Amino acid sequence: MTLDYASFLAVFLVLPVAIFLIFVIWPFIQAVYFSLTNWTGFSPQMGFVGLDNFVRLFQDGAFMQAMGNNILLAIVVPLITIIIALVFASLITVGGPSHGQVRGLKASSFYRVVSFFPYVIPAIVIAILWNMIYAPSGLLNGILGLFGIDNNQFAWLGDQRTAMPASIFVMVWGMVGFYMVLFIAAIKGIPAETLEAARIDGAGRFRTVTSIMLPQIRDNVQTAYIYLGIAALDAFVYMAGLNSTGGPGNSTLVMSQYLFRTAFEKGQFGLASAMGVVLAVLTLVFAGLVMGVFRLTGGKDEGGRS
Repeated sequence: MTLDYASFLAVFLVLPVAIFLIFVIWPFIQAVYFSLTNWTGFSPQMGFVGLDNFVRLFQDGAFMQAMGNNILLAIVVPLITIIIALVFASLITVGGPSHGQVRGLKASSFYRVVSFFPYVIPAIVIAILWNMIYAPSGLLNGILGLFGIDNNQFAWLGDQRTAMPASIFVMVWGMVGFYMVLFIAAIKGIPAETLEAARIDGAGRFRTVTSIMLPQIRDNVQTAYIYLGIAALDAFVYMAGLNSTGGPGNSTLVMSQYLFRTAFEKGQFGLASAMGVVLAVLTLVFAGLVMGVFRLTGGKDEGGRS
């Protein structure tokens, strides 16, 4: 082994693995241990209680509802966001004239900037902004009033029927611009000759998108779905800013929100750690399911090549 090879291994393999083990794996192992105790978070003493915390969690109606809300978000938010992002990306890249070079709509750069703008705003700012828009005397009811719709100053976040849909809209609004830009970059990587050949063969815009573009950017869609699902399984910032109490009847309560309240308001860090472990397991299961579905539906060929 030469000095050059040894230094290469040290810098690009040993050091990153060591950092990963220290700052990622070890804290997770600690969290698993804490989840088996009755630690209060502010005392050096902790008693081992085994799986009692997990039993308590799955007997807690509020936690089960929060987990159900998270699962709903993990299904709906990525699906809606990706569909809208793909539509916008398609319009900006191949939605232009049907003759000549394949190109997007006129002023597509302007649409790209406007659509990406919400993503550069911090999530907590977005949540607080929409909290004020959804308020009974907020902008949304004011606009509806201008069109003659009198809803008696409806509280969009204060009604169990609309609290979750309104929250989902905010999350999609805040994230769709980034994934649109991601898909645009992926589409730009498709050889122009491929798209032009499809046009010569008589493929319309819709057929070009579904039969040419989507199979080419499949891995990008998979990555986007996983990242969006992880964000939806967390959703703490959005939900805390929109409705810090968990909404009417806990309709918008998510696990990370309940975890925070359990740890820092009730001082039950052992129980909160158990919630974190459940959330981590759900996240891993979600990512595994998405990758499995994409693989089964043709995301990878038999040789394992992208």
